[in-house]
Amino acid sequence: MPSLTIKNVPDDLYSALKRSAEENHRSLNSQVIFSLNNTVLAKKVSPEERLKRVRSLRKDLGPQRFDADEIQAAIDEGRP
Repeated sequence: MPSLTIKNVPDDLYSALKRSAEENHRSLNSQVIFSLNNTVLAKKVSPEERLKRVRSLRKDLGPQRFDADEIQAAIDEGRP
């Protein structure tokens, strides 16, 4: 299996990769491979396929109604 050396990785990117590896119980090397695989080899989904999936999920959820106060509360949630 080929090897790859990456030089001059920015500190913030290295820290983020290391944190992500720890959160996912992976080695740093495995996390980099996982991230590259999900980015470079990601399956391209057509807009039609994505829309079909969204419609299916909506159908499973049933009708949802939110009033203005609920919407505003959701917007405000997490704001300092």
